[in-house]
Amino acid sequence: MRYALTDAEWCLIKPVLPYKPRGVPRVDDRRFLNGIFWILRSGAPWRDLPERYGPYTTCYNRFVRWRCAGVWDRILIAISHRDHAEVQMIDSTIVRAHQHATCIKRGTDEELGRSRGGLTTKIHAVVDANGLPIKLALTPGHQHDSLSAADLLGDIPEDGMLLADKAYDSDAIRSLVAANGAWANIPPLHNRRNPICFSPFLYRDRNLVERFFNRIKHCRRIATRYEKRAANFLAFVKLAAIRIWLRVYESTA
Repeated sequence: MRYALTDAEWCLIKPVLPYKPRGVPRVDDRRFLNGIFWILRSGAPWRDLPERYGPYTTCYNRFVRWRCAGVWDRILIAISHRDHAEVQMIDSTIVRAHQHATCIKRGTDEELGRSRGGLTTKIHAVVDANGLPIKLALTPGHQHDSLSAADLLGDIPEDGMLLADKAYDSDAIRSLVAANGAWANIPPLHNRRNPICFSPFLYRDRNLVERFFNRIKHCRRIATRYEKRAANFLAFVKLAAIRIWLRVYESTA
């Protein structure tokens, strides 16, 4: 079936799924995950979920329950490794919100902001030296990239290196990276007075984070934001990251 987990991917993800020893046995996990990945990749409404994946309400309700229980976060942490995390790259990409995603209660933002493209959301990502995701976050589309950097760069290892574009050229970010014993290889802004150490040769590898965004936007549920709740949209972004990790393991097996 299209977008379904392969046998190798299922063998990798099955051991890290939640274990339910008591009570009524739940619906087959593999069928449920295949339904989630079908929604993620196709971008179709929940009601259009094919019957082979079971009732769409069952699939949606468990998707939300597992999100609230932190299951998607635990799976991403369990299957991701940090062997190449000495070099990290950070960037963001803007996703336009569908009109159905903007019908929210007054006084709540749900990480939506008005920018040049209308109501948008920013996806922030930190990837390793192979372009594989380490951390993910959302902010409103109008918010500056540097404001979320502190939350994403807290785990950069000692003697590591951060690659980022000019949007992250601030003394606060450089001090944060230096406090961890790492080096921020960021091109200076034109108005920076004090000279800094910058390597254009090493900076060429920063395109790996751009490639990561290109890969996850193959999933139509991410290329356009259809989710009203920011937490649900971030869960889909994490599911796309999980699928990328699974395919890496499958290709090296």
